[in-house]
Amino acid sequence: MSKLNEDALTAALETINNRGDFSGQTGLVLGSGLGHFAEELSNVQRIPFHEIPHFPVSTVKGHAGELISGRVAEHRVLVMRGRVHFYEGYTLDQIIFPIQILRGLGAQTLIITNAAGAVNMEFQPGDLMVIDRQMNLTGRSVLSEAEPLRPYLRRLGDLVERVGREMKLPIRRGCYAGLTGPSYETPAEIRLLRHMGVDAVGMSTIHETIEAYALGMEVLGISCMTNFAAGILDQPLDHEEVIATGKRIEKIFSELLHRILIQI
Repeated sequence: MSKLNEDALTAALETINNRGDFSGQTGLVLGSGLGHFAEELSNVQRIPFHEIPHFPVSTVKGHAGELISGRVAEHRVLVMRGRVHFYEGYTLDQIIFPIQILRGLGAQTLIITNAAGAVNMEFQPGDLMVIDRQMNLTGRSVLSEAEPLRPYLRRLGDLVERVGREMKLPIRRGCYAGLTGPSYETPAEIRLLRHMGVDAVGMSTIHETIEAYALGMEVLGISCMTNFAAGILDQPLDHEEVIATGKRIEKIFSELLHRILIQI
């Protein structure tokens, strides 16, 4: 980490700690349209991103933009309700800054979620997928050396599947590919991704996961299929569809996260 980033992190953490008890062993990043879970926490404290020095602020609909501390039963959690993306004009250092904040506040486990397009023809909008591997197609990297082959912890993925069975909720597993956006992929690009073994595609998660792994955090990734990827249906893709699907499954998704956290 550069001296500039160290100074920014120190200033941000000082501000957060002066606002209350923002500590927790588990950090969550909630993706587009998936922020409902934060409303079900107890003993909640909030700080809008724009009140934290150097903190990047999301400009995308469906990202509330706040750091939340709360409880699930006796489990203290830290929630990033929203995130930023390359296509908003942010740098790689800014994109991974919230993960550094979570680690600095004591989080040892990261649950990272996203809204994704279903590339796998067997997937449907509303399906949930445990990410067991990822493909960095952004042309950028957090690390100067080779990226980790398996940053996602299998034990946590197994836990999600077990909880899914308890809820009678099918849980997929697969490969997530991260691109920069902001445009959705073309049908030809989706066919190529499918040929490469990709199951879901989105515009986030990749670098946050790599940074968390580099910081020694255990990582669980969950993608919500909010739409079919381009070319599967004969209609254009729309961000409003992403938000609508997130709204449709918000209670089920929140219950899944709640049960995971109790058992984690």
